[in-house]
Parts: sequence; C-alpha cells; structure tokens
Amino acid sequence: MAHLTPAGGQPHHPHTLSTLDFQGASSAAAANAMRTELNRLISQVKDENERKLFQNEMGNFFLLFNRWLAERSKGTKINWDKVNSPPEDQVVPYDSIPKVESSPHLNKLAVLKLNGGLGTTMGCVGPKSAIEVRDGMTFLDLSVRQIEYLNKAKNVNVPFILMNSFNTDDETKRIVQKYATHNIEILTFNQSRFPRVNKDSLLPTPRHPNGDIADWYPPGHGDLFESLNNSGLLDQLIADGKEYVFVSNVDNLGATVDEGILNHMVESGAEFLMEVTDKTRADIKGGTLIDYEGQIRLLEIAQVPSEHVEDFKSIKKFKIFNTNNLWVNLKAIKRVVEDRELSLEVIVNNKTTDSGEKVIQLETAVGAGIKHFHNAHGVNVPRSRFLPVKSTSDLFLVTSDLYSLTHGELSINPKRMFNTVPLVKLGDHFKKVNGFLSRFKNPPHILELDHLTVTGDVTFGSDVILKGTVIIVANAGSHIDIPSGSILENKVVSGNLHILDH
Repeated sequence: MAHLTPAGGQPHHPHTLSTLDFQGASSAAAANAMRTELNRLISQVKDENERKLFQNEMGNFFLLFNRWLAERSKGTKINWDKVNSPPEDQVVPYDSIPKVESSPHLNKLAVLKLNGGLGTTMGCVGPKSAIEVRDGMTFLDLSVRQIEYLNKAKNVNVPFILMNSFNTDDETKRIVQKYATHNIEILTFNQSRFPRVNKDSLLPTPRHPNGDIADWYPPGHGDLFESLNNSGLLDQLIADGKEYVFVSNVDNLGATVDEGILNHMVESGAEFLMEVTDKTRADIKGGTLIDYEGQIRLLEIAQVPSEHVEDFKSIKKFKIFNTNNLWVNLKAIKRVVEDRELSLEVIVNNKTTDSGEKVIQLETAVGAGIKHFHNAHGVNVPRSRFLPVKSTSDLFLVTSDLYSLTHGELSINPKRMFNTVPLVKLGDHFKKVNGFLSRFKNPPHILELDHLTVTGDVTFGSDVILKGTVIIVANAGSHIDIPSGSILENKVVSGNLHILDH
C-alpha cells in the first residue's frame, strides 16, 4: 500500500523531538498526525490508478502543510527593512516595447485561462466564466471569440486552455461542447483538490476521499505549474512545438494576446513576464513586485506584517500591482517542477464552514513563481489590459457604452474623453447579478461619468445618461425610479426623486 513518507523523506525517530523547542515539537507532532490521516484517506481509494493520482495530490498538499508549519514555528515573516521597490530594469515600460503587426512566434504560443472560480459572490451558480457579460455572451464566449479570430486572421493555431477546479470542471466541459465546430482547439485540465484543515486540531476535515465536497478546496492558482505537469498537458504542448503560455484570469476581459509582449519575451530571453499596471486607490490590496535581498518577488497583502499593512497600501511606495497576466516559458515550467525548485509563499485563507467549523485553506499564487525563472521581470502595461469583473459594479462598466466590442475584445470607446474609468459603487440591492439586471431597462450611457454611487431600492428606466458625479440614495422604505431618458449631471438624488445640484 502506498503511503506518504515523513516530512523531509527521513524515517522518524522519537528522540529527535527532545532536541526541538516546544514550537518545533508541536509542528513535528502536527506533521505526523497529518501524515497518518492522509495515509488513511489514500488507503480508501481502491482503484490503483486513481490511488496513484490521489497520493501524488496528497503528497503535494503535505509538502505545503509542512512548509506552513515550519514558517509558523520559526515565526518566519518577511523582513520589512529588506522590502524595496524593484529597480528600473526589473519593470519594463510597455511603451518601450516595439508594436508589431504580427509576431513570428505566435505558433509557439498557448493561451491559458484560470477558470477555477465560482460566481457565488455575484449570486450565480456554476463557473464564473458562464456569467453573461456583454451582448448575451459570457466570459468564455468572449475569450473563445478572441482566440478564434486570432487563429483565423493570422493563420495560426493557438490552443485555448482552461484550468478548471473540481467546482467548475463538469459544467465547463458541458459548455465548451458548443465550440466543437469553431476554429479553435480547446484543452482542459484540473487543478488539485486539497483537504481543508480544522483550525484547532490541524487535521484534515474530510473523512473519505469522496465524501462531502465542502471538505475540499482548490489551492489557489499557484497550483498551475504542478497540475499542468501532472495532467500530461505540459508534455503534450511541448511536443506540439509550443514554447510559451499566456496565463490570465478568465474574468479579466482586458487580457488579450499582445504580440509585442510575446516578441519582447523571446528577444529578452525572459522565462517569466508579469504584467503590472499603475495602482489607483481601488487597487491598494493588489499584490506588487518588490526587490527582496536582490531578488525580484511578488508580495501579497496576506504576507505583510500587520504593522506595515498601511505602508503596503501606499500608492507612493508601491506604485504598481500584479494584473495576473503572466507569460511563462513552458520548458522552464518543466524544469522548475521536475527539479522541485518551486517554493511559493504560503497564503493562509481562514474560513468558517456552514456548520460553524473554523478551517484553514493553504493556498499559493501563480505570480509568486517569478523568483524561480531566469531573466524574469515585470512589464508596466496600460490599465486597458486589466478589466476584471469581480462585482456587479465592474459588470456595470463592461456592459455600458464605455467599451466597444470587436471580435470578443473590449476597448475603451474612442468617444470617451478621459483615459480613466469611472469609479462605481453599487449598494446591496445590486450585489447579485439577477437583482442588478432587474434594475436597469438597459445600461445607462456613461461616456462622461466620473463617479457613481447608488444605494437602496433604485431602478433605472431606458436611455438614462449619467455625467460627472452622480449619487443616488434611497433611504430604507423608500423607492427611487429614475425615469427613462433622464440626464443626471453632477446630481445627488435622494428620497422620492428629490434632485439636488451637487
């Protein structure tokens, strides 16, 4: 029967515990208890092939768990005095990269979307990528249309890859069947499934490999490297002559193939490029590139000591943040995985289950891999390459006339006089997609909007025009209906459509 080896791969000798401090002893005990429980789970998988795959997955989880225990017992935190802004040569300005009509390297490229997330925060069931965002098309439709057009226009074969989670895999596979006749090769693979850990006992919450799905979690997109390799897809891509992969979040509608960046990657010999963009006050929690002891690294807010969180949020000190648009060399991924070089920073995600149990999820970020690749650096791209839809406030923007849609690609409407995107804050009545959609006869016209705040029970008629700063507040028990054809410019609306100059 296959089992996990003790931490570090060495046999465990009880007398070694006496040489460790109390924290170290606690960590060793927790590691042993975890290993016993994981082996028990592995032993319950009867099919030999399934058991090998599951054992491999639990082995990767066990390594992550041990790294977290070691960091916790040592009190290892980032040394804030060693955190510096990256030197200029580590972040290349996008404008310095030559624009090209066509890259000779396109046929060496694959495009990968991170598709593990559910649309629960926006009140949807199923993969977030299946949410309709524009003209009846979903995130997935728009992404497929982009790559299909690229393949046709440039006479290339850029495969489209989806990294699913156990939450999204079945539904995504069902959805992508509709593209069977399209000019696009769609490949899918699953990221790992790790057990949640009880916060008090530090033992896995699942009692059986195929038990309650709520006992398991996908361990963040840092799992991409291992899962791409374990799936066999990495070898398949390399065998097909692919050398580079462009990775982005499926909900980032600005993450399109940029042939200039691809050329820059090849010519600079970079194995890893991270697209960063200038911070605004809306992005203060986004991960950023830093120089740490002479090495480029990704710093996430979860890694920042509590006394320095405000420093981290400062736009003056940390001027850029990670868009999670990444360009990575496929053979380099193979190297770092096979040589076991990957040591991504552990992110602890605290959760409370529906039954009230406090659990932790140990996760990693794919951008943290930047430190393991040769000639890795950032590219400071325009904001137009970062159009995520994390909330209905974001959805409000991408469905509006602020953007034009061509071949699945969104771009700022040329009639917009400013480069900035309006700041939009929608209240609780708008938080879920169904509620949001029911409150607009059609999307308002916002080409001249700077700021919009809407709270309370508010509905909009058709062809409403919003300009400047507009604040609409319906107090509890009151309803505001903005009539069709209204033009609100620098207005505060409250009560029952009582309009004031702002």
